[in-house]
Amino acid sequence: QVQLVESGGGLVQAGGSLRLLCTASGVIFSIKPMDWYRQAPGKQREWVARITTGGTTTYADFVKGRFTVSRDNAKKTVSLQLNSLKPEDTAVYYCNTVPQTAWGQGTQVTVSS
Repeated sequence: QVQLVESGGGLVQAGGSLRLLCTASGVIFSIKPMDWYRQAPGKQREWVARITTGGTTTYADFVKGRFTVSRDNAKKTVSLQLNSLKPEDTAVYYCNTVPQTAWGQGTQVTVSS
């Protein structure tokens, strides 16, 4: 079974940075595009970023210029570098394969003002 484990979240002040890590198992990682999602309090889960098998990246408009997604196929990991964080970035962040498989536990990012 596919298992996705997110880590790296925490509490940070507005303008700060965090680096999130997603570790995958049970999947041929190198042939799977990978997505990041987030779910804020009282809101539905929303798509944040994608990285293709070849490393091409796409971002939601609200994070362009601030977040960077990368992958390491040898380690079967995908990272999300979050810079210039805003309070509205507060959410639980999740990764997933494309097509979607199992959801992990997510990692909490809290941005204070």
